[in-house]
Amino acid sequence: MRFPRLPDWVIYAAIVVAVLFAAVGRDERTDAPPPPPRSSEPLGEALGPASPFDPAVVVDVPSTTGPAAGTAFSIARSGVWMTARHVVDGCKRVAIVVGPGTGVAVSVRIDPRGEAAMLFTEGGSTPLPLALTEPLRRGQRAFHPGFPQGEPGEASSRLLGRENLVVRGHGARTEPVLVWAETGRTEGLEGTLGGLSGAPALDAQGRVLGVTIAESPRRGRIYTTAPEVVNAALVASGRRGDAGAVGEAINPKNYFYVADDLRRELQVAQVVCLDK
Repeated sequence: MRFPRLPDWVIYAAIVVAVLFAAVGRDERTDAPPPPPRSSEPLGEALGPASPFDPAVVVDVPSTTGPAAGTAFSIARSGVWMTARHVVDGCKRVAIVVGPGTGVAVSVRIDPRGEAAMLFTEGGSTPLPLALTEPLRRGQRAFHPGFPQGEPGEASSRLLGRENLVVRGHGARTEPVLVWAETGRTEGLEGTLGGLSGAPALDAQGRVLGVTIAESPRRGRIYTTAPEVVNAALVASGRRGDAGAVGEAINPKNYFYVADDLRRELQVAQVVCLDK
């Protein structure tokens, strides 16, 4: 049995169709990639500037107190540190602890308008970068490495908003502060965070947002200086911090380890008042 011979034009048409299908099959796709996943930690609205109409928290400060201990952090390798005012205010002899039973003498300069205090030593350690002009957003995280209860430890928090700190008694004044909700702390650390005063409040890039100054244990709140207070203390001392740089990235899973590194390198150190 013999099949009829196909016309030449039919064969040529089949070849052309096959070539077209092959060319289309090799054409590069230009579809857009899928959108990135939404952030697992959405932030709230931007925090506005300080206002005299912000809620107030009142603190009564006695005229005399006993020897104190807190935390300080380096802001210049030449030997410039920052801490909380109430840790060193009125103290005759202040020292930064650099090893077991070993400290270096400190000279103190207090800006009477705020809760941040400047410390000066002969030589220092690597400074922490500053982020004092960065916009703040409700819900953003902060990490507080220091020496709660006189021992190495740390806490984490989320920004709630602004309040006005009204100090009555010694050093009476009113200044803006940031309010944070405590979200975590050193495993096994219970009770007060006393001793964490003066610790830096670090953002996720390891930059200083403010100085840790107080807590409200029953409310689970941590208070820090506002960035403008730290700026004012720097200007009053004629110093400039390491702005624009970044530190080690910090998150809720590694802030324990980052805090240990900062203390080991004496970027964060314990400060003690030896004599009132």
